[in-house]
Amino acid sequence: MAWQPHVTVATIVENDGKFLIVEEIREGRHVFNQPAGHLEQGESLQEAAIRETLEETQWRVELQGVIGMGLYTAGSNGVTYHRSTFFAKPVAFCPDSPLDADIHRVHWMTPEELREHRPMLRSPMVLDCLERYLDGHRYPLNMIYGNC
Repeated sequence: MAWQPHVTVATIVENDGKFLIVEEIREGRHVFNQPAGHLEQGESLQEAAIRETLEETQWRVELQGVIGMGLYTAGSNGVTYHRSTFFAKPVAFCPDSPLDADIHRVHWMTPEELREHRPMLRSPMVLDCLERYLDGHRYPLNMIYGNC
């Protein structure tokens, strides 16, 4: 069996010092995450980030740049995820857009509120990516090439 990482995207969306966070139900427990998901065949990383954010939050966003890329191997299943994290600004709330079935609720949270919920984070990447954003790790979108 060939090893293959799962390609995922996430988007950090800030509005007035609060960040768009989804509360998901995974394996019977509530967890917090940025809007995130898997790359689908034929789409760019940017398209995936925009699509996943809309599907999970009902917010249409405009990508502003890239925070970084990272790897995470989940202890629960041994799967390795390659995550590209973007930052974006909210453009429009789209209440008629259906939410993904596993989304329990959408929150706007301060960094402090998210830190207080550390035991409920879906992975360590959630807080790590937010901290990188807050520390100024912001790069232009054109650093990503191919299928744009």
